[in-house]
Amino acid sequence: MSFLAHVTLEVADLAAAERFYCDAFGLGPRVRLRACEAPTSGFRGFTMSITVSQPADVDSFLGSALEAGATSLKPAAKSLWGYGGVVQAPDGTIWKVATSSKKNTGPATRKVDDLVLLLGVEDVKASKQFYVEQGLSVAKSFGGKYVEFACDDASVKLALYKRRGLAKDVGVPEEGSGSHRIVLGGTAGSFTDPDGFAWEAASVSSASA
Repeated sequence: MSFLAHVTLEVADLAAAERFYCDAFGLGPRVRLRACEAPTSGFRGFTMSITVSQPADVDSFLGSALEAGATSLKPAAKSLWGYGGVVQAPDGTIWKVATSSKKNTGPATRKVDDLVLLLGVEDVKASKQFYVEQGLSVAKSFGGKYVEFACDDASVKLALYKRRGLAKDVGVPEEGSGSHRIVLGGTAGSFTDPDGFAWEAASVSSASA
């Protein structure tokens, strides 16, 4: 089974991004950073999501991100599905922190249950088929709306969502152009998917946050 081992965020200011991610999230080698000046504007077509066990952890992560320089896109709030909020890092990456629980069971632990990369795609069914052909295994699928691929505990969970719906979910316009400013490191090797997201063979030598 192929899977997404890590993601590399391409940032304009490498030193500043390293400081931010260390202070805000501390996600280790699953999130890596690389200097890049490729033009980009608007929505980049993806979001990173941190899933935790309780609202206290949502507040802790969002609070540290804001203190480190992030911008709030959606303040933390309860919803039908749980509790969560959205911020944008200084490098432009959009981060959602959420839990399915609406009540705390104790103090914040800052334990990450899942790290998820959500790709906003034009055709969910076509992208699903493309990734299956690359060796990824489908864990969940809801027609042409949402697909989630299998992973192990040490990797990044990959999911597909309609681009327009993903932009709406995090509170930004769907328009965007230029570089996605992200490279996916996977066990399936190097390729580019139908929406222009580039993959490279997973390595352990890249810079990490």
